Amino acid sequence: MKICYISNLYPPNVLGGAEIIVEKMALELVKRGHESIIITTSPYNKKHVINRDNTTIYQINTTKLYPVYKQTEASGLKKPLWHLFDLWNNATLKEIKKILVEENVDLIHINNFKGLSLSCFKVGKDLNIPVIFESHDFSLICPRANLIRGNNTLCQQRNTVCDQYVKIQRKLLNENVDLLISPSNFMINKFKENQFFNNTSTVKIPLGIEYKCEKSEKSYDTIDITYIGTLGKHKGVHTLIEAFKDIDNDSIRLHIIGKGYDEEEFKEMARKDNRITFHGFIDNKDIREFYNKSNIIVIPSICYDNSPLVIYESFSTGTPVIGSNIGGIPELIEENFNGFLFEPENSESLKEKLLKVINNKELLKKLEYNSAKTLPSNSIDVMVDKLIDEYSKLLN
Repeated sequence: MKICYISNLYPPNVLGGAEIIVEKMALELVKRGHESIIITTSPYNKKHVINRDNTTIYQINTTKLYPVYKQTEASGLKKPLWHLFDLWNNATLKEIKKILVEENVDLIHINNFKGLSLSCFKVGKDLNIPVIFESHDFSLICPRANLIRGNNTLCQQRNTVCDQYVKIQRKLLNENVDLLISPSNFMINKFKENQFFNNTSTVKIPLGIEYKCEKSEKSYDTIDITYIGTLGKHKGVHTLIEAFKDIDNDSIRLHIIGKGYDEEEFKEMARKDNRITFHGFIDNKDIREFYNKSNIIVIPSICYDNSPLVIYESFSTGTPVIGSNIGGIPELIEENFNGFLFEPENSESLKEKLLKVINNKELLKKLEYNSAKTLPSNSIDVMVDKLIDEYSKLLN
């Protein structure tokens, strides 16, 4: 079969874990004798076609104001106008249709779509091709995609503008999706609460990683605590820094990996604590070294994280995770088995969990042992097997 993966970003243009997962899916399908093509946004001023790893990557440029990969740099009125223009883009619709007809695609698998507009969902119905939507964020029910307000608090009730925006998206999406996939039940339920996909089949498929699950050798002379992700307040990095600074122990280290809006503010918070190191952005191919050296990974999110890839990668090295009890995170972390959960945005709650592992090496070793057994040893194969099964059901 021939699958078209639609994703607003695709490596090497990476802002999060979703585009990394899309690349893994596409390449695994090729390994199994199927065909994959990619439709993504272009970092150039025109359409660009790349042949790489036995896949064809179509980079199209129909986004107004600024390209998706520069969204972290945009400010002022540009952002709301960008979202308005991105609701529906006929140029995108025509371009994707043209590509799909030329490629004679069997199935469309849409992932993050912002920058390609909701018009990309209509292509399947127009061409009688089944459409799968795999949701990695909350773009359909929140313009910011993370259900976080501008003051970095959870959005419990949409304002009038956002409510109208969501109603328009619901209408434009219509019944254009044949199957909704998510790695967490939390996200599926959140969509249902907001009257999306009420008549659409849904399935939870946990993420897979190509790493072989193998417990790394750890040192306990220094306890290395690591954060990997976006440096934004919605990710709770400030909560982690506050909790860490409040622990009086010279044998612990905090490693912060990533980039983002609030990086300078976090660096200022940590300035007087030489136990804290900012490593900047690390390419995904080099990130495993940090998992191997870490004793604990922390996911301190304030937002409703769906199913963080960092947790999967951490477990593959036998590294336990302390995570916020929010979103899809509790579906991955089992308390006192492969990690701990703490109250979001509560530095005291996080500090308490950190002290448990810092002060009890035997407990830490038990968590490591269990973490290494959490994922199937071939989790990428398990994920792709389930995907192919769903593809076959739709095509048959």
